[in-house]
Amino acid sequence: MTIQVGNSIPSCKLKTMGAEGPADITTGEIFDGKKVVLFAVPGAFTPGCSVTHLPGYVVNADKIKAAGVDTIVCMAVNDAFVMGAWGKAQNADEILMLADGNGELTQALGLELDGSGFGLGTRSQRFAMIVEDGKVTLLNVEPGPGVDVSSAETIMQSL
Repeated sequence: MTIQVGNSIPSCKLKTMGAEGPADITTGEIFDGKKVVLFAVPGAFTPGCSVTHLPGYVVNADKIKAAGVDTIVCMAVNDAFVMGAWGKAQNADEILMLADGNGELTQALGLELDGSGFGLGTRSQRFAMIVEDGKVTLLNVEPGPGVDVSSAETIMQSL
């Protein structure tokens, strides 16, 4: 079942790339007591994700944070090494690059994507959400290919 507006973010442990390698981070650490914009992509370094989705948030990070957002999170079903390298390649210094390597949070949110036809296995659908103190206040899931309802520009209109 897909998470809905008003639901709480499930408790999960994920990974980020720290100075000394992959580091654990919990959903509680990310979302509790904070206003967070979380957007998810099917895969790091993939064309739509690298050309449009992540760059939109990188360019608009200051505006998003000025609207009262504590943290901007980019999540993918990739490992922390890939997410760290992608963040560096995209100059995403203001964005928390979150690795859901086993797809646990993606599955708990009910937002999986079967990418096996492309050799990608199970990935995340492309989506964006606003979360306030652990509760989803906005959820925009892309209905098909492309970046529209989950773009930084669209999310900024809802802040």
